Amino acid sequence: MLLKIRPLIMGYTILFLLGSCSPIVPTQTPLPFHNTPTLSTTASATITPSVTPRSPSGTDEIAAFVNEMGMQGQFSGVVLLAMDDTVIWEYVNGLADRESNIPNRMDTKFNLGSMNKMFTAVAILQLMEQGKLALNDTIVQHIPDYPNAEVGNQVTIHQLLTHTSGLGDTFTEQFEANPNQYRSNEDYLPLFVHEPLQFAPGSQFSYSNAGYVVLGLIIEKVSGRSYDDYISQSVYKPSGMVDTGAYSIEDKIPNLAIGYTTQDIRGNETGVLRRNTSMMPGKGFAAGGGYSTAEDLFNFHNALFAYKLVRPASIDLLITGKVKIDEYSQYAYGFFDKIENGQRMVGHGGGAPGVCSFFNMYPETGYTIIVLSNSDNDCRLVLNFLRDNPLK
Repeated sequence: MLLKIRPLIMGYTILFLLGSCSPIVPTQTPLPFHNTPTLSTTASATITPSVTPRSPSGTDEIAAFVNEMGMQGQFSGVVLLAMDDTVIWEYVNGLADRESNIPNRMDTKFNLGSMNKMFTAVAILQLMEQGKLALNDTIVQHIPDYPNAEVGNQVTIHQLLTHTSGLGDTFTEQFEANPNQYRSNEDYLPLFVHEPLQFAPGSQFSYSNAGYVVLGLIIEKVSGRSYDDYISQSVYKPSGMVDTGAYSIEDKIPNLAIGYTTQDIRGNETGVLRRNTSMMPGKGFAAGGGYSTAEDLFNFHNALFAYKLVRPASIDLLITGKVKIDEYSQYAYGFFDKIENGQRMVGHGGGAPGVCSFFNMYPETGYTIIVLSNSDNDCRLVLNFLRDNPLK
């Protein structure tokens, strides 16, 4: 395990990094520690985590909790704690590759899952600021040959961003038959494009990966560049995110965490630990599945609020809730806007077999939280603890 301690300034930021393509919603009661099965082909390796010295009020508890998880073998991933724009604590534990005994490191790249939706939303608002699109534009205004004209003439960019379009999901039975074949936004279109809308656009909220696929296609049409190229040059590069990207599943990427799961592709428990590779898309796309490191995500946070990506008014559009989900939760543009334990939180997360990710920012107190893990539920345990033991 690697640990760093850095100087403090006013206000906190915490980052926990994990990965997924579905949003993670913390449960109302903390989950118990679970016994993690081991692969029969995994050579033995012991990684001893540790905890930072005394830090600002409230951080001792979360550090001790994560350290205890690590000591019991219940956390495989990265934790980064910062105050405002300064990192004060970093933690890493577990193995990136169990078969080869390769440990996780602070520069290990973890699957982000649905956290990529934040980058997609930022890209859309950049193009809006450039006058290349408007939020009330319909799909067909930018994709004239969209295969379902009836849907394309109704649904707006605002509705795609807020999951109010009526479009469904991409993770269908057809997807499950061969997940690795899906490698571009266009590859996902046949999974949903000819399906009828689930409800009248704008009438309700329903989380839709399909909607963000269409946003990715709009980015490509409007910018004249591939989605990956646009995001890399216009979001990652100005943020200083040098270890972030979407990789083909066959690529040999250094320091890439392999996801391990006891679930099948539908999230059912099997009791057998294995790699998640066969269940994952062939490459990340506009709705999720990219990879990043803890420090790169913190760089994104800093760049966003230093107005290096979009103007202040656009940041307000990104993070201010627009559609009610429940009593305490709203969705903005690629960001959730929630009240947790009396504190406002904005951010995004994701969950899939072998992937657990979360990125939380607390505007009123200065905290930010992100978790990256290459296991099924590790981030949920941390998030439940933080809900009941908020940083002060």
